[in-house]
Amino acid sequence: MLFRQLFDPESSTYTYLLADATTREAILIDPVLEQVERDLDVIQGLGLKLVYALDTHVHADHVTALGALRERLGARTVVSERAGVGCADVLVKEGNAIRFGAHHVTVLETPGHTSGCVTYVTGDRAMAFTGDALLIRGCGRTDFQEGDAHQLFRSVHGKLFTLPDEAAIYPAHDYHGRTMTTVDEERRLNPRLGEGKTCDAFVEIMGKLALAYPKKIDVALPRNARCGSELVSGEPPEVRPWAPVAVSLGGIPEVLPEWVAAHVGDVRLIDVREPDELRGELGHIAGAACVPLATLMSVLEATPRERPLVFVCRSGGRSGKAALVAAGLGFAQAASMHGGMIAWNQQHYPVTRQAAT
Repeated sequence: MLFRQLFDPESSTYTYLLADATTREAILIDPVLEQVERDLDVIQGLGLKLVYALDTHVHADHVTALGALRERLGARTVVSERAGVGCADVLVKEGNAIRFGAHHVTVLETPGHTSGCVTYVTGDRAMAFTGDALLIRGCGRTDFQEGDAHQLFRSVHGKLFTLPDEAAIYPAHDYHGRTMTTVDEERRLNPRLGEGKTCDAFVEIMGKLALAYPKKIDVALPRNARCGSELVSGEPPEVRPWAPVAVSLGGIPEVLPEWVAAHVGDVRLIDVREPDELRGELGHIAGAACVPLATLMSVLEATPRERPLVFVCRSGGRSGKAALVAAGLGFAQAASMHGGMIAWNQQHYPVTRQAAT
């Protein structure tokens, strides 16, 4: 497998290029917008075809190049379904595989730095691209973007530290010129998460960090929620009168599970997960129509515009994409249920596992 590690000095961000040496299919992990021309030169110079551009999470310190690479090279964009990004072509969750030629990377959900962090692990488990979940002798902060120190500790110890000792860890950043580490090194030497630290000790460490406000966050987060695209000028979208709709950073209209529970009979609920997911652990809301995201367009084209639509999925990623699709088709009363069935279950609202219509 062909492998290149690239670096953006302004944000200290690492971008990783992996490719099949035979088919020349490639993926690019955590690309930076300002480095697009460099990345294009490398890809084209090596005679590669970029099939996927992946982010490990919604970054706060630089603008992603996902959208630019999709526009320039036709690459499909990949983000966690928990990230709340409706612009991505592929929304991934635990266990999904992104394939390029004879190779693939498998998705591990590793939230804690943000709620939508994932790690991409090569098929031979020899390399892990950890984003900000695990850095070299450190980790990402947990004080914004729904960060959670307890959750990050579980992600690292329950998933990353269970990889082979010799597995190479490639983080999204390093600020001291280091390029990689290993699972064994971090388990032994990481001053926050290694050295036998308990979860309580880690939470205390993270709580005492006095970190500066990220200097690019106000630009990066809104743009990265749109795969790096520039924001549309003008007034922000108005709240729709049919419901207390809040518009996310990604431009997704959302309603809370509490509102959905009180208005189940007033809206058309559309669950965009696959049928087997509706029968699974999380169940589904009684009366919700099962319309997998891949078939949504044709169903919506034949759907009357008068009745409000609320889209539901596991955690809000796919339903957010569905809400944007509906808006593009002229549905003025359409929203995603914030947090999906995970949030619904956390509030102990009723579910059913019977086959949905």
